[in-house]
Amino acid sequence: VPFGSGKSRDDDRDVLATTMSYKNKIAIASVIVAIALLAGCGKAKEEAAETEAPTPVLVENATLGAIDHVVTADAVLFPINQANVTPKISAPVKRVLVNRGDHVRAGQLIAELESSDLAAAVEEAKFQYEQAQSVYATVTGATVVEDQTKAQADVQSAQSAFDAAKKLYDSRVALQKEGALAQRQVDETKLQMVQAQVQLETAQQHLKSLNGVGRQEAIRGAQAQMNAAKAHVDTLGVQLSYARILSPISGVVADRPVYAGEMASAGMPLISIVDISQVRAVANVPVKEAESIRAGRPARVAGPDGDIPGTVTVVSPSANANATTVEVW
Repeated sequence: VPFGSGKSRDDDRDVLATTMSYKNKIAIASVIVAIALLAGCGKAKEEAAETEAPTPVLVENATLGAIDHVVTADAVLFPINQANVTPKISAPVKRVLVNRGDHVRAGQLIAELESSDLAAAVEEAKFQYEQAQSVYATVTGATVVEDQTKAQADVQSAQSAFDAAKKLYDSRVALQKEGALAQRQVDETKLQMVQAQVQLETAQQHLKSLNGVGRQEAIRGAQAQMNAAKAHVDTLGVQLSYARILSPISGVVADRPVYAGEMASAGMPLISIVDISQVRAVANVPVKEAESIRAGRPARVAGPDGDIPGTVTVVSPSANANATTVEVW
């Protein structure tokens, strides 16, 4: 209330006292609120300290030991043992018994090639071998007079047959030159003459062996022919076995580029098999890091299924000039 309002001075003092008393009350209230807030914060901190759980710790005794230097690098895995199965003969593929991802064992039949012609050749060679055996038995067992007499008769008969065949051949050749006979008939006569000549030579050789002239040579010759026939049978039998493709190792089929009906060429891969029971990790390590790596040191190959323990086997003695890295197996 401003002074000089017409009221008495005592009234002015009352008003002033009232105003000062009101201001003092506001200040006291502010101090009380501030003290209350401070007291509330201190109590909250005390409650939080009382409710917070203790932090667990693990305590161990200190020990003295070496600190390993760990070198980490990306690596590519390769199988230690793998095989590209190649056929030894060229033939159409009859059937393939495995697919990619199949597990195979060593010696398992995995493919077959067409081999009808080889089977027929083996049968023919067996007959030739039996014939050679018969000749050998005849040469070694002919000791009686009857055999010698029969051999002489065989020679005479074979000589007569050859002479007749040759005479007929000469006659037809003359007629063919005059244009009176076809060439086909001349060829047929020539074939008969050749067969008669072979029979004559066989009979003469038989008689020679019976007469004791070069008997040992005849026996060795017959035995050589028999052995040669046997070797021919074995050779064709081996070639026939090549039509059955067997797995050389146990593993997983990684590739089969040739299918049934296609031509398999000798020396070209038919099926690829990898053995993943043991693998090699090839990593390129920076030169500075590779200085501490030695062959025989332990290593770990980390993958999605966990760590696989391993051993360092190879540390390349030279660095890759393009990448300044060292190859480590």
